[in-house]
Amino acid sequence: MSAAPLHVVLFEPEIPPNTGNIARLCGCTGCQLHLVHPLGFSIDDRSLRRAGLDYWQYLSVVEHADWAHVRDFLGCERAWYGLSTKAERSLWQAEFHRGDVLVMGPETRGLPAEVLADLHGICIPQRSDAPVRSLNLSSACAVASYEALRQIGWGQNKE
Repeated sequence: MSAAPLHVVLFEPEIPPNTGNIARLCGCTGCQLHLVHPLGFSIDDRSLRRAGLDYWQYLSVVEHADWAHVRDFLGCERAWYGLSTKAERSLWQAEFHRGDVLVMGPETRGLPAEVLADLHGICIPQRSDAPVRSLNLSSACAVASYEALRQIGWGQNKE
């Protein structure tokens, strides 16, 4: 497998099926998945595996003890984007490059302010005339990942 086109970081994920769906996304695209502890489930959780189906052998998953560990592991020479409904800048305004990092927060509370302050905050546009909070975590991850992959030209040559 070639170097990952993107890195997807799940900061303290809580819901196994969301993580499983994102793992499946990473398996299909070659993005590297990073899980930042504490997790709201066991990595061996049946619902996590069920959502990822039989794609686990096709992805690279790295677990990290905390935020500092993942930052040190991936380094600061790449762009780090944090998805948040609180961000002012739209996903469509971001300029992605191969090897960039997409960070998603926990489902029930999103990224904490101190983590978001470490990142380029971006949001996925959504309507403002209805009381909807946000997309499901795995849906948001798919939207952001595929926009970044589109920008870097991934998939145009059947990578």
